[in-house]
Amino acid sequence: MTGFEVTGASAADMELMRGWADEEGWNPGDSDRFAFAVADPEGFLVGRLDGEPVACISAVRYGAGFGFIGLYIARPAFRGQGYGIRLWHAGMERLDGRLVGLDGVVAQQGNYRKSGFLPAWNNVRYEGVPEGHGDGAAETETGGGAGAGAGVAIVDAASLPFGPLAAYDRRFFPAPRPAFLSAWTGLPGRTALAAVRDGRIEGLGVIRPCSAAHRIGPLYAADPTVAATLLRRLARHAPGGVVSVDVPDANPQAMALLAGLGLVPVFETARMYTGPAPDLALAELFGVTSLELG
Repeated sequence: MTGFEVTGASAADMELMRGWADEEGWNPGDSDRFAFAVADPEGFLVGRLDGEPVACISAVRYGAGFGFIGLYIARPAFRGQGYGIRLWHAGMERLDGRLVGLDGVVAQQGNYRKSGFLPAWNNVRYEGVPEGHGDGAAETETGGGAGAGAGVAIVDAASLPFGPLAAYDRRFFPAPRPAFLSAWTGLPGRTALAAVRDGRIEGLGVIRPCSAAHRIGPLYAADPTVAATLLRRLARHAPGGVVSVDVPDANPQAMALLAGLGLVPVFETARMYTGPAPDLALAELFGVTSLELG
C-alpha cells in the first residue's frame, strides 16, 4: 500500500465525509459534523492515497469505556483494494479496550460479525408525513400539551436546566455525552422540544435539516402518546411535513406508532456491539439520535 496513510480529519475532510455519506443515500444532517467534532475532535479518520482522500471512518470515544464506529466509507473506485480494511483497523485500535457499537448496513453485517460484533436490534428508518402533523397549527409551538396527555407540557428544550436534560439522555445511551448533546440540540436550524410533567422530563425530540427528508432523532418518550405529539410538532418544521425517524425494532410500540401515523420503512441497519448490549430504556426509545455516532 505504497502511498496510503491514515490521518486525522480536518474541517474540510468532515464536509467531504458528509458529501460521501449523502452519495451513499444515508441522508446526513446539514450541520451534524459540528456536533460530531464536539463529541470527539480526534475521532474522525481519513485514508489518503498519495494525498487524496479515498476512505473515512469515525471512531468516537465516549467516557472511559464506550466507543462508536460510523461513517465507514471507501470511495467506489477504491473498494476491494485493502484501503478500507486498513482504515477499519485504525479506527478499532483507537477504541481498543472499550465496548464498541455501530449501526451496520445490511450488506456489511456479516463482516461486522467476523470482527466480533453481535446484533442487538435493528433500526428501521420510517419516512413520510405523520398524520395530524398540521392539526392545531394556530397554537403556539410550545403552548400546552394538547394531545400529549393530562399534565404534559411541550416546551423548548433550551428552556430546561441542562443537567436534568443530560441525565435524561443518559438513560438512552451507554455513556454520558453532555458536550455532544448540547451541540446536537442547539445548532442553528434545529428544533428541540421536550415533554414535561410535574417537573419531570418525559420526552425529548430533535429535528434537523438534511439532504432529503428532515430527520428526527433522538425521539424519547414515556409513552406513544407523548411520542406522537412530539413527532407531529417537530414535523411542522419540515418542508411539507416530510420527516424520517430511525426506529429501534426492540420497541414494538415505536414501530406500531410510526406505521400507524402513515410513515413507511425505507432503510434498515443493525445496532451491533462487541459485547453484551448495554441496558437502555428501550421501551421509551422511539427514535435513535444518529446512525453515525449512536
